[in-house]
Amino acid sequence: MLKMATAGLFALLVAASPLAHAQTTGVATPERLSASDLDRLTEARIKIVKAALQLTPDQEKLWPAVENAIRTRSQDRQARLARAEDRAEQLRDRGIEESLRDRDPVDFLNQRADALAQRSTDLKNLANAWGPLYKTLSPEQRARMGLLTVLVIRDLRNRVEQRRLQAFDDDDE
Repeated sequence: MLKMATAGLFALLVAASPLAHAQTTGVATPERLSASDLDRLTEARIKIVKAALQLTPDQEKLWPAVENAIRTRSQDRQARLARAEDRAEQLRDRGIEESLRDRDPVDFLNQRADALAQRSTDLKNLANAWGPLYKTLSPEQRARMGLLTVLVIRDLRNRVEQRRLQAFDDDDE
């Protein structure tokens, strides 16, 4: 039964992965998922985690805080990525020479610090939301959560490697 549940979770993670939905155009740039696609992806991931944990009625009371923290973190990440994409587009429109001539390293450092502060706050809020629930999990639930974490980390590692290889291939062209 555990093997079947593991296989099902893995299939859901793969299907919910942005890579499963991203397609490449003639240029080696993947299409961006829309905000609604990313929201649906977040909702699917939340459902996967909740289904994997098989929460008891007492644990269900602690779940809304976790769910809210996951959604907030996802929305903030989407906003950061949109701002970064806007800045990159502005730099492309202005051209490399003009962008380098007019750059402001202090402004860049401040923007980077703000983005990191937001990520830190979101992660801390997520940890604070998970804390009370995690303390109530049974050994079996913790094992399922650990397995799910390993699968997610493996998926992230594979995406990073794919992006690295794609950047390497782009440099060769």
